[in-house]
Amino acid sequence: MTINNEKSLHHIESCNVKRDSIWYLYIVQTRFGHWYTGITTNVEKRFAKHQVGKGAKNLRGKGPLLLIHQQKVGSKSDASKLEHQIKKLTKVRKEAYVLNFKKVDINKTKSL
Repeated sequence: MTINNEKSLHHIESCNVKRDSIWYLYIVQTRFGHWYTGITTNVEKRFAKHQVGKGAKNLRGKGPLLLIHQQKVGSKSDASKLEHQIKKLTKVRKEAYVLNFKKVDINKTKSL
């Protein structure tokens, strides 16, 4: 039995890259005004999939979609925990969260 070291090394490297990836939380609004919260390592790519009806079944046929929020979170674990917390909020509280996040982001930019 032979072992393909190159293939094994590639698999190990790709696993490490996935583990070390930066995760983002994002919120999409449907044409009906509903909000969908998700996590990903590539917001643009994920949003594009949602736009063409791939990905979350929850968003199929509900376009056009609008990306209303995205934020860098860090690890997949942290992103999942934040996603869970956001999904439990009422829409009013989610709106307040997004608004407050943008205010903090604007203040960071002003101080630079």
